[in-house]
Amino acid sequence: MSEVVNNAVINDGTKVTVTLGYTLNLGNFQSLRIDLGITDSRRDGENVNDAFERVYSFVEAKLAEKVKEASAEIEGA
Repeated sequence: MSEVVNNAVINDGTKVTVTLGYTLNLGNFQSLRIDLGITDSRRDGENVNDAFERVYSFVEAKLAEKVKEASAEIEGA
């Protein structure tokens, strides 16, 4: 619950959740789906948009890393 002190909203434990996914076509009517999501709290001094952008950037980078790893494993198999 939010608390207003001197016309400012005190951090109320707002959470931001971002989930992204990627489908890798393997050919021959097969595919690999990778989904990655994270929930994090808004940090002091952050507004919700800043928190979203921070979490989104993290999830986006991790998803790209995991897709790259999966592609390398599949190509090496």
